[in-house]
Amino acid sequence: MRAAVVDQPGSVRVGDVPDPKPGPADVVVKVGACGICGTDVHIADGHFPPTPYPIVPGHEFAGQIVEVGPEAPGGWSVGDRVTVDPSLFCGHCGPCRAGHGNLCANWGATGDTVDGAFAEYVAVPATTCYRMPDDMTYAQGALVEPVSCAVHGVRRVGVEAGERFLIMGAGTMGLIMQQLLQRAGAHVTMVDRNADRLPRATSLGAAAVAADAAELDGETFDVAVDCTGAVPAIEAAFDRLRRGGRLLVFGVAPEQDRVSLSPFRIYNDEITVVGSMAVLHSYGAALDLVASGAVDTDALVTHSLPLERFPDALDLMRGGTGLKIQVVPGGE
Repeated sequence: MRAAVVDQPGSVRVGDVPDPKPGPADVVVKVGACGICGTDVHIADGHFPPTPYPIVPGHEFAGQIVEVGPEAPGGWSVGDRVTVDPSLFCGHCGPCRAGHGNLCANWGATGDTVDGAFAEYVAVPATTCYRMPDDMTYAQGALVEPVSCAVHGVRRVGVEAGERFLIMGAGTMGLIMQQLLQRAGAHVTMVDRNADRLPRATSLGAAAVAADAAELDGETFDVAVDCTGAVPAIEAAFDRLRRGGRLLVFGVAPEQDRVSLSPFRIYNDEITVVGSMAVLHSYGAALDLVASGAVDTDALVTHSLPLERFPDALDLMRGGTGLKIQVVPGGE
């Protein structure tokens, strides 16, 4: 089959690789669509430490089952349409036993630590599959994973009706987070240096938008959410918090990056700083949100490219062009 392969950091190609074989409890999925996110760029550039090389990346995906392992649980059949939680938790370490599988000591994920879905086919544990409604497209199914990350993030930081949120970054994750927070009754201000993204935030209901936090005239917020992983954005978000405010570090930054936050303010103003790592007990809820139309997925997908153009898709992501870029292995 054809697949995108990162042989080593900085070396990306599309070529022939062996077809995946299912383990006894696995299924093989013919990939219908797979989205690119910042983590994929980090993997391609060598900035995501859990990743071994070579690897076929791709963890936001949906497709159709074409082979079922003899011991696969769940009653799956060839032809079933599924969206897949990429999480691979060991189930026996301390965090897993405490219900925090996303902090697994042996953490893994399809497309991050084992071969993923920027390919024609991918083998996954049957237990990670979720059945898609008949009217859900593969493009929508591939957005369930990022929505599930945002669901976990919202749960981590909390939200009360009427709270004022500042979101740094109007990319796909920022716009998903915006929709979930507004659904919970929050008022959202969106900041993004790419001013071309701001009209979409406005159309989705943002109370205000700005190209720089400095344009907010000293305004402060109950909660700030960074969806960029960029140090200046995290620091600017922190500086805009009111006393007693909360900061959610949601974007993925390179491991070596460091931010400068005032420990006096954290102490004196009782600022809460929390992180949110991937998916945790949130995939089913995300599927329901996408299926019900609570998250406007049509506003998010701006590019659908064939598998052979995977390197171009990475370049578009790096350049901040568009929003969600998806690869469609069967063609556009």
